Amino acid sequence: MTLSPYDLAYYRHVGHVTVPGVFEAATTDAVVHDIEAWGTEFLAELPPDQRAWYVDGGVKARDVLRKLDNPHHHRDSVRALARMPMLVAMVESLIGPGVSVCFSQIFFKAPEGGGPKPAHQDNFYFGPNDPEGVVTAWIALDDATLENGCLYFGDGSHRGPVYAHVAPPGEPFNLQLPASVLDKQPMSPAPVMSGGVSFHHGNVFHQSGPNHSTRWRRACALHYVNAHTRFDHPALPYDAALKQRIS
Repeated sequence: MTLSPYDLAYYRHVGHVTVPGVFEAATTDAVVHDIEAWGTEFLAELPPDQRAWYVDGGVKARDVLRKLDNPHHHRDSVRALARMPMLVAMVESLIGPGVSVCFSQIFFKAPEGGGPKPAHQDNFYFGPNDPEGVVTAWIALDDATLENGCLYFGDGSHRGPVYAHVAPPGEPFNLQLPASVLDKQPMSPAPVMSGGVSFHHGNVFHQSGPNHSTRWRRACALHYVNAHTRFDHPALPYDAALKQRIS
């Protein structure tokens, strides 16, 4: 499996493309099992001063994680995902050869309250020397639907600039596009079933809604760069020692 000419043209035109059925259920189920164990350990050891960064404020009945950082470094199961030849071939067709994962995340979005992620551009967070050299592979570990918080995209917004982002008071991690910019850009939903992958350009506007359903919406985001791209002026700190060459 690789990206078709239609997929590539669609990505160039709107800034994202969804490819169904990239990973089998056995693969995604194994990753879910692994990250659940990791998440339990992480939450138990989480210092109070880091809770705002990792605990989902939308779930009031219990403490649940909203994310975990750099699973490609910490977990063999995610490292195997990142190196899957079929996925790497798709990534290289979008940004060129010699790719590395510079940063990765697990998003949990728990049932009955998992919070939204405001609209943002990944390239504001990363500050790459080449905006075209970054692509995110967002792997659905559960079905991501309108009800449980799928991604929304601003189609074509990748052809514009990277805008300065703002953060609510007390939430420096929650950098987002200002309303004055976002109000001019319609956002379209992009549901993806478990095992599918949503590839998106680092400049494209994207966000996700809250999870008001009774089902989890877990996902793994792998942020790839090509051989010539670096995070030169990131908005948040990234550990260059965690960068992993993939191809």
